[in-house]
Amino acid sequence: MVLGRGMRLLTGALIVACVVLVGHSAPGGDPSARSLPDEAVRDVVPNRVMTWNICNPCEESNVDRAAEIATYAPQVIGLQEACVRDVESIRDHLEDLHGLVYHVEYGTVLRNWGRCGGTPWSPGAYGQAVLSAAPMTDVVNVEYPDGGSEDRGYMAVTTLVGGQRLRVFNTHLAERRQEAVRADQTGVLAAAVARHERAIVLGDFNAVPDAPELTRIWALAADTDPQCRPSLTGNCKPTTDWQSKFDYIFLRGVVPLEHRVHPTPYSDHHLLQTDLDTT
Repeated sequence: MVLGRGMRLLTGALIVACVVLVGHSAPGGDPSARSLPDEAVRDVVPNRVMTWNICNPCEESNVDRAAEIATYAPQVIGLQEACVRDVESIRDHLEDLHGLVYHVEYGTVLRNWGRCGGTPWSPGAYGQAVLSAAPMTDVVNVEYPDGGSEDRGYMAVTTLVGGQRLRVFNTHLAERRQEAVRADQTGVLAAAVARHERAIVLGDFNAVPDAPELTRIWALAADTDPQCRPSLTGNCKPTTDWQSKFDYIFLRGVVPLEHRVHPTPYSDHHLLQTDLDTT
């Protein structure tokens, strides 16, 4: 039986009430839902975009991941290192516990039992995902010819940001110390981005701003932080626990208004947020 939105919200409220009264874990092994901070946004912010590598394999609760996203309530968020089952759970918690309804598209490039569970003969799918408060169209999922030590790729969708239809890319480049592989990957990505006059490129690029492999992306787009540039004069805020900037929101033909980096205990990557002027 498929529950309507109203029933799903009621069910979510009952779950929270039961957790408070009884103190047991939420369904699926997730710990009890935590309350949002006082400064949390209460509805989707239509011009807000975020990117977050949610860390995998990590023993983190999807209830907590959903609460982190709900705190800032972006119109669009790109996730990396994402298992389909986890994303489905995050989306459900966002709706049931926080009243935020998102559409989801997947850019999975790998089936891996060790990362995503399932069974050895039917492992879970792993890669990227995009959650958008508006429907998404023209979905593209591309695996890079060479992923390096692990299959990698990019996905792209068209959706609404600030009331405007924009092309949104989400990628995860090869792991550190694989510079040549990342250079080939950014060549593939840049060729796709260049076909659009206006685009948003999200992701974990596994490279610092002045890394040579990012040259083709910098030639097409600017980081959402106007102070962050691929030069020694740039002042880029770190987005990881090891104090490196690996996560980016590149903008092509779109103007940034405000950006923030939000450290989180639920991943070794911080959440990166930007509010945009898309008009």
